[in-house]
Order: sequence, then C-alpha cells, then structure tokens
Amino acid sequence: MINIGLDAGSTTVKLVAINENGDIVFKEYRRHFANISGTVKVLFEDLQKKIGDVPARLTVTGSAGMGIAERAKIPFVQEVVASCELILKEFPTIKTLVDIGGEDAKMIFFREGKSPDIRMNGNCAGGTGSFIDQMATILNVEVGELNALAENAQTIYPIASRCGVFSKTDVQNLLARNVGKADISASIFQAVSMQVITSLARGYDIEPQVFLCGGPFTFIPVLRKSFAKQANLSDEDIVTSENAEVIPAWGASINASEQTETRLISEYINIIENTDKQKFVYPKNDRLTPLFRDEKERKIWQEEKKKYRLPSIDIADLNENAFCFIGIDSGSTTTKIVATDNKGQVFFRFYDKNKGDSLETATHGLAQLNEMAQKAGKNLLVRGSCVTGYGEDLIKKAFSLDSGIGETIAHYISAYHFNPEVSFILDIGGQDMKAVFIENGTIKRLEINEACSSGCGSFIETFAHSLDFTPQDFSEIALKSQQPCDLGTRCTVFMNSKVKQSLREGASLADISAGLGYSVIKNCLNKVLKIKYNSELGEHIMVQGGTFRNLAVIRSLEKELGKNVMITDFPELMGAYGCALSVMREQQDNTANAN
Repeated sequence: MINIGLDAGSTTVKLVAINENGDIVFKEYRRHFANISGTVKVLFEDLQKKIGDVPARLTVTGSAGMGIAERAKIPFVQEVVASCELILKEFPTIKTLVDIGGEDAKMIFFREGKSPDIRMNGNCAGGTGSFIDQMATILNVEVGELNALAENAQTIYPIASRCGVFSKTDVQNLLARNVGKADISASIFQAVSMQVITSLARGYDIEPQVFLCGGPFTFIPVLRKSFAKQANLSDEDIVTSENAEVIPAWGASINASEQTETRLISEYINIIENTDKQKFVYPKNDRLTPLFRDEKERKIWQEEKKKYRLPSIDIADLNENAFCFIGIDSGSTTTKIVATDNKGQVFFRFYDKNKGDSLETATHGLAQLNEMAQKAGKNLLVRGSCVTGYGEDLIKKAFSLDSGIGETIAHYISAYHFNPEVSFILDIGGQDMKAVFIENGTIKRLEINEACSSGCGSFIETFAHSLDFTPQDFSEIALKSQQPCDLGTRCTVFMNSKVKQSLREGASLADISAGLGYSVIKNCLNKVLKIKYNSELGEHIMVQGGTFRNLAVIRSLEKELGKNVMITDFPELMGAYGCALSVMREQQDNTANAN
C-alpha cells in the first residue's frame, strides 16, 4: 500500500508517493505545457514501472488539480492546506514558509497556539515562476542559465517587479545600455525577492526558521541567496529540503494516508484517460456574443475597414533629387519608421522588434531606407526628421534628428490627417495603452495604463505563441468563433490559467482567440478608462497601434461600444507617420513665413 499526492499546478505537475512509514518512494516534477492530463498519465505510468501495479490511496491538489479531482471523483485538498499539514508534521520548528510557484506565491506564518496565517498573491503574478520565465525569454536564455549568469554579477539594477510585461521595458533599456546579462539576471532575482516580501509579508516579521520551497527556489540557488539578503536572513535561518519542489504534493500524499478508498495504479491511469475524454459544455452565461452573425457579415465588415489607407508612392516615382521627411516611433518593444515625400505620401515603411536594442533596430531600419534609395538611383535629401516613443531621447541624440514629440501628439496628428473630426483615439502598443479624448480639435483628456499591462500587444502575442500560432493566424481564427469564451480581464499570467482551463473544458482555439479580443477591450474600457457612458468617446473613433492588427480586437471594441471605429491599413505606423507629418508641416510653415 502506498499513498500518492498529485499536485497539478498552472505550469507543472508534481507526483509524490510515500509508503506506510511516510518515506518517499517516488517523486517527479515536470512541466506540462498545457497538456495536464497527458503529463499526469505519464507520471503514473512511470510510478507503475518503478514500484509495480500496487494498491494506492490518492489525494489531488493544485490550481489545475481541482478539475481533475471533480471529474474523476478523487479527494482534493487545497494546496496551502496540504503544505501546512506537511510542515506541521515534518518540520515543526518552521515559523515561516515561503513558496514560489508558476503563477502564485505564498507566505505562511506558523505561531504556537495560533492557526497558520496564510498570505497569497492576488491579482498580479509578479514575483512568480512565470515572471522569471518571461525575463529569461527576453534575455534569450534558458531559465537554468539565469542562475549561472547571476553568479557572476557585479552590479544590481532596479527592475519593476509588479508586472512581467512592464519589466520588459526595464530589461530592454538595460540591454540597450550594454549592461551584461549577468547583472540583469541578478537584478531580476532581486526584483522577484522584493516583490514576494513586500506583497506577502505586509509588515509581518519573517521570523526564522524559514522554509523555502517551490520550483524557482529549488532550482535557482541565486534566488534563494537574494531572498535571504532582502529578508535579512542568515544561512542558519533558512531550511531547505531535497524535496522542496514538491511540497504540496508531499502534503497531499500525507492527506491520502487518511483516505479509505484504494485503487490499483493502473486503475488511476484508466480514470485519468477517461476524464480527459470528457467534454465540458459551457453554460450560456460563460459565452460572449459572436463577433459576426455569419460569413457574409464578416466579409462586408472587412471591406468597410479598407476605407482609410496610408497614402503611398513608389520610390521610383520620386525625383532623382527628392526631398523627404522621416518619422520614427521608437516603442517599448518595436521600432517603426516611415519616409514620405513633400505631400505626405509614404514611400518607405519599416517595422521590427527591438530585441532589447532599440538603437540597433533604428540603425537597421535607416540603413534599409538608404539601401532602397541607392537601388532606385535616388538621392534623398532629408528635409526634416522627428521621433517619438520610449526611445525618443536616445534616437534623437544618436541620429541628430530635428525634433521629438510626445506620442499623444504624434498619434493625434496622424488621426487628424484621416479625419479632422476625430473625437477619440485608442492606441494599444506592445506594453502600453493610451486613450486620447478630443473636443473641438483640442486634446481634452488623456488616460494611460499604469500598474498593469494586460490587454496590450505583448499580452496577445504571448498567448498566440503559447498556442503555437503567429499573432496574425491567431487573429484570423477568432473571426470564425461562434461562442467566444468569457476569459475576464486579469493579469497576463493569470489569464494563461483561464485559457488552459478553457482548453481542458473543450473550448475551440477560435473561441479562445475571440475571447481574448473581448478581454483586451473590456480591460481597456472598464479597468483603464473606466468608461461610464459610451457617449464620452464621441462618434469619430480611431484605433491605432500594432495590437489592432488583430481584427478580433477591433470588432470586440465595436461590439462593446455599439459603434463603428476607424482604422488604417497600417495602424502600427501611425505614431511614426504622425512624426513625419509634424516635421513636414513645420517645414512648410517655415517656408510660408519666409516668403
């Protein structure tokens, strides 16, 4: 007889089996990559191979474990309860437990004569394993490499830890300043440590002995050292275990020993296979209005959205010695460049990811412009140049540009060019969101996102890639959805759990993609702008920014507002185009005044 604890979390599955004496006879920790049931089945098969098809009791825990337990009718225990049960039994001297998981972080205070005081992260997943995963992706290294890099760090830099997407900006800026990856890695671990302490301790003393557990603490020694330093703990104050990565599963196995129902391991494998085949039918109130009634409506709508097009001209049609104006939008994640003639017609467009170096990306874009001109036999005379965006100061100084303007002004200039009556502009970029309210040709009000970046471009792109889609393909399948999922408006990392849950429950990828489009807009209207009445936006609404390349996001906005919105064929270039128009008009005004 053995007792099994299964912890199915947001990113990993952990399995622990103990014998009647409480000794661990099997343990495994594995990422599931959204294939939770398949991963659980493999772990049980590995367990069977090692100890045979023996009778066992089973208890399940974890954020994804509840669904498994409900469908399979297997006992479930909340993971915090499982962890507490383990600590009280196996580590009675512990006064503080700190557990960092894939999408959650927990701090539990044990005091004699009192119930455990439990603290968990709320609506933000900063300071968790997924946060660290995102930072590793930005640095283009494996998570394991972050530890090796951090061991050689010399300097710690401040990095935002509240939001994984906002943190990208800090990391990208450090990369642009040629800060070494070793220092950045160590800075990331300090940010995680500070976030865990400030968000969970909340003034409560972290008294030794302190037990550190969870995958990040187990597999990243530098993170443990950083946490100890931030919490003013010595080596003697900290307790670790060779099983620290599977604490909730271990606690669940102890809970299983109290159960009465037993099955062979092979029976549990069959149960898991059968529950995986069960399809969940969503209640009507968990579905949103389809983006289109039918294919005909969708085609008509897509044709209507072609009304506003960026005025263009072929470079071959320019004079041999042609005046041109250059606009650059150096954003948080991408760089956009346009070059126009003296009528505002675009003959060069550039859009590329910064990959941590906005200066290099801008250099690459301008080199492409020069190469194009040479091939066309044109001698371009730059009459004016302007930049906007996060990298405004850096790009302006590096290339001796004529001017720089605020992003709001750049986007308003481009919107005004297409419709002088524009009343509201919504710009959603890679990590930020800006809303401009206009009255009588004057900017009346400006709103931007602050503490959370859910609903921005990186938000959608992350999900597309996690489901093995390009952002464009992910957008297109959304238009065919008939039952969009109601995924809410939460943190990017937490939303990932909701997506995985929907997939387990039988939702199609089209329904998920359409649901994310709704989530972006609801986050914007309800959380960022706090719109009470749609009349606040006026009747001439324009959307800009790369996020609106996703047609589902545009259509979701129209469905929520009950209004049509304007969009150009290159919404991501509107900031750069506004810069070019700005400097072009300035030159024209100067010439007119001189005459």
